Amino acid sequence: MLFFGHRFIANENFYHILDIDAILKTPPQATLFLKWDENNLDIISYMQENNLSFALEVETLEAVMYASALGACYIFVPKDLVKTAQSVAENYLFDAKILVFIEHEKEIESMALLGIDGVVFANAIVKISS
Repeated sequence: MLFFGHRFIANENFYHILDIDAILKTPPQATLFLKWDENNLDIISYMQENNLSFALEVETLEAVMYASALGACYIFVPKDLVKTAQSVAENYLFDAKILVFIEHEKEIESMALLGIDGVVFANAIVKISS
């Protein structure tokens, strides 16, 4: 299981961007974080064209499929979708890892029992403004 933002396990942060200009304010090799929305396709295309690592936060199984097809490295899913998304990711051999936000360490065990790729605590997300 991958851990992001855990208090004693070091791992990378995600840089939440809202537009292409914000990308310029992120560190080199940063993993960018964006919410899935058709209105963000220009930003996603920019990240693809520049071979940037990115994560997409989605709300539906359909969006999970889009995120994978668009080349997201990580797909953030809501808790009520996590088991289904993980199963689909394994079935279709996604390159992307399925992640879920959690608030408490006690949730790690239940996510591990579901076979989820990773958990994310809120402090792993760094907001970048343009």
